[in-house]
Amino acid sequence: MISRSGSLGTLMCLNLTRSGLGQSAFIGIGGDPIIGTTTFDALRALDRDARTSAVVLVGEIGGAMEEEAAGYASKMKKPVVSFIAGHSSPPDKKMGHAGAIVTGGRGGYASKRKALENAGVRVADTPSEVAAFLAQAPVA
Repeated sequence: MISRSGSLGTLMCLNLTRSGLGQSAFIGIGGDPIIGTTTFDALRALDRDARTSAVVLVGEIGGAMEEEAAGYASKMKKPVVSFIAGHSSPPDKKMGHAGAIVTGGRGGYASKRKALENAGVRVADTPSEVAAFLAQAPVA
């Protein structure tokens, strides 16, 4: 589990557990402007982790970390399933979350979803779909 949102990441873990799936790790990278671990860094770490058989990536609007990580996701043998928060946020409006700044056509919901789907990542419309998508994913 990689999540920019602590609350959504926790919800995803609960949904996975209730679906009979588990978690080998939860990497909360946050959405603040000062970045420690990137989505790419976390994806690479879980790709190398022998206990991890698939990755759930919870993103949100703002920044370009999900787009930048999509290229790596396309090369992974482990399946990646994603949910991106912010689908219904109004375009060109500053949102309250520190990381929710969309610039130059990158960082928005549509560009993140497109980059991930082009990389072979299945993107859920709602958090409740993630466990079902993961259960359908081929095992690495």
